Amino acid sequence: MSQKRIRIKDIAKLAGVSEGTVDRILHQRGKVSPQSAEKVNEVLKSINYSPNLIARSLSTSRQHQISVLIPNPESDPYWQQSENGLKAGLKQLSQYSIDIAIKTLYYDLHNNLDFQRAALEVYHAKPDGVLVAPLFYFASIPFFKSLKDANIPFVLFNTHIVEANALSFIGQDLEQSGALAAELVSMGQPGNSKFIFLHIDEDIPNSVHLKDKEKGFMNYLNTHKGSMSAASVTLGQPDTPEFNARLNELVNSNDLAGVAVSTSKAFLVARAFKSRNPDIRIVGYDLIPPNIALLKSNHVDFLINQNPMRQAKLGIQTMANYLLFRKKAPAKHLFPLEVITAQNVDSYLSHPGNASDANV
Repeated sequence: MSQKRIRIKDIAKLAGVSEGTVDRILHQRGKVSPQSAEKVNEVLKSINYSPNLIARSLSTSRQHQISVLIPNPESDPYWQQSENGLKAGLKQLSQYSIDIAIKTLYYDLHNNLDFQRAALEVYHAKPDGVLVAPLFYFASIPFFKSLKDANIPFVLFNTHIVEANALSFIGQDLEQSGALAAELVSMGQPGNSKFIFLHIDEDIPNSVHLKDKEKGFMNYLNTHKGSMSAASVTLGQPDTPEFNARLNELVNSNDLAGVAVSTSKAFLVARAFKSRNPDIRIVGYDLIPPNIALLKSNHVDFLINQNPMRQAKLGIQTMANYLLFRKKAPAKHLFPLEVITAQNVDSYLSHPGNASDANV
């Protein structure tokens, strides 16, 4: 039987149930006996039936509300790319006349209490779903419990907190990402080389995403490069006497072969390291304009692209698919680990959808 011509009455006849029963199963409303559900599902499977999801969404006049919780994009170009991804996702949904309203709440990237404030505002708004980049582990756990208790589904991106039991996580395997940074920084280096994994202005005990990267970095060097050594170093707030003094101390270390910066902030230190030692290996993250400029000038050797724009865009789509169609997302949607160099950055950014400053 052609899928284009299949009707509820046809499915009901094949399953030996009423049309009302089929309707309740297809639209996931009302009660149906397990026996009837089994019969209908067997028929649906046998005819490879998939409903017209767009038509189904247009059949309801209800607007779905999604709250988005991310760091303020004005504080970091990485999060501006996430903001662009949110706009792109909403634009794509609107092209199909899908009525989704998004309310974005921002929090201070360096302020745990401000995250709690924004999270409380999200909770009291009682949205239909939540998309969140949870940078603060200890403040996130009670927030997720509150959402669970209120039966509000939520999707995580950028940072995976396993205990959250979210609908889905969208991002990268961060331990593998750290291992890749270690491989890049140590490639071709002498056996007794020393490296640092550098955090800049981060609350490391509260940042599970950075701890995962660091774990992957250290494990790779310990496993594959046993004679090499690495240390974790945290610099404080940039442009302070303490930051500059510690950076100068690191720069003037004669035994450092490479530095991996854990976030998008490689541009804050790369020039200083390369000016002192042009042969030092610098690995950073993210295709933000200042990092791209240093990649092209050979002050940064490699950038690992985390694609925040695509993460946020897919997050909106995932949440919308669940709310509108109860389409289950994979527990993890892991992005590839993309290595960008001075040789491939222009061709990468010239590909549609990859531009870091894409207009949407």
